Amino acid sequence: MKKPRVRHELPDVRWPTREEAARARWFSPLAIGTRVVAEQRTWVPAMVPWRATEDGFVTEDVLDWYARFAEGQPGVLVVEATGIRDIPSGPLLRIGDDRFIPGLRKLVDVVRERSAGHTRLFIQTIDFLRVNRRPDPAKFFERYLHVTPDLKDRLAEKLGDDRWLTASEAEVRARLAAAERPIIDAVLDERDRESLDYGYRERVWDLHLPHIRELPRVLPSLFAEAARRAREAGFDGVELHYAHAYTMASFLSRLNVRDDGYGGSREQRVRLPLEVLRAVQERVGRDFVIGIRYLGDEVITGGSNLDDAVWFGVQFACAGADYLSVSKGGRFEDAKQPKIGEAVYPYTGESGHECMPTVISDERGPFGRNVPLASAIRAAVRAAGCETPVVTSGGIGSFELAESILTRGEADVVAAARQTLADPDWFRKIRRGEGHLVRRCEFTNYCEGLDQHHKQVTCKLWDREIDPEDRTVRLAADGRRRLSAPPWRPPED
Repeated sequence: MKKPRVRHELPDVRWPTREEAARARWFSPLAIGTRVVAEQRTWVPAMVPWRATEDGFVTEDVLDWYARFAEGQPGVLVVEATGIRDIPSGPLLRIGDDRFIPGLRKLVDVVRERSAGHTRLFIQTIDFLRVNRRPDPAKFFERYLHVTPDLKDRLAEKLGDDRWLTASEAEVRARLAAAERPIIDAVLDERDRESLDYGYRERVWDLHLPHIRELPRVLPSLFAEAARRAREAGFDGVELHYAHAYTMASFLSRLNVRDDGYGGSREQRVRLPLEVLRAVQERVGRDFVIGIRYLGDEVITGGSNLDDAVWFGVQFACAGADYLSVSKGGRFEDAKQPKIGEAVYPYTGESGHECMPTVISDERGPFGRNVPLASAIRAAVRAAGCETPVVTSGGIGSFELAESILTRGEADVVAAARQTLADPDWFRKIRRGEGHLVRRCEFTNYCEGLDQHHKQVTCKLWDREIDPEDRTVRLAADGRRRLSAPPWRPPED
């Protein structure tokens, strides 16, 4: 049963003095892997801003986006989910071919320059399966429905007329297109009903599809080559995207029922993720950071839970992952029905709320809500004898909360996406003892609403602060929003 929601106010906060910040654990260094040391435990996780070209190349808007975060000098900045296949994927960065390296190298150079060398830079690599837009019903029945003998059997039974057993495909399609919903529900199987109501979506256990069957054979080399390109571009490391609604997370899911040795038991579900990790390690060497972003809980019926995540975390750490970044939810299975012509979005259901909790929440509220997941995983990893750093995130927007998490040993790193979007300079402001100047995220998910429609992501707290006389401000495609936060220049000491 869904718990009632209430609106939570932003908590009052006390910002540290400059001296207190200098002694804080959040601003202390952390070794990640064998070669990289982050100057501090502040971390900007991957956010997709929809600023690449339609064929995946870095643009000036992409450079501006990451340069603006770099000015805040976080310990680590993770570049958005970047596709490992050389296939069309809209304005999402890609790394599936060497031709993308020059643009990515320029991105690295910009971050190095704008952070004055203080920020370590990783790139998140992702694979995803086919997801179609929700079709117009008439088009679905005319073009997309597979008319099988079983479907004809169900239609004949529902209508009490055996002539449908031998009817032509065209007749069946026309009858169903004109049918009332109870007839449709009785005749279509579960996957066809989903394709009608939400759009067709592939699963990693669709073994009747040759390219799905081949995933365990092709993905390790695709991820490994992506990591090789990342290294050539100058990144400090890669983050393997094993979270949310995408391919690798689906292999880890309890819903994965593949019967080819890559589904079913935990040991089989983790097999491909470990093979990918090993392939990347062999391709780029152990002195290049390889982290993993994965789910502490899928938050869906029949999905993986914290017990699975703890076990997976130990497997990843023992296999040599250089850090574990823990997320939650964000699955397709409980997403809201999209409008006709739009694709299903995996952050609209309960699992999506748990991924990015807002101020409209249950009695627990959104602040630090997902920390217990990282804490349990970290404890198990330490008990297994591994010192692998664990990153937590989700509704974190104050120094006090971040520092308390680290002090209690619930995580080694505290990441903040939405708060850093609201104020890319907040880490510097806090370190300078100027926390009162921080532009505080209101956790309303305005930014997530833009992402849902693949619009250029901005923050409502700054995107309309436009001086009509300032010709240097880059605007979003709608011409009404600025594409990056207003500049901040600290006063001279």
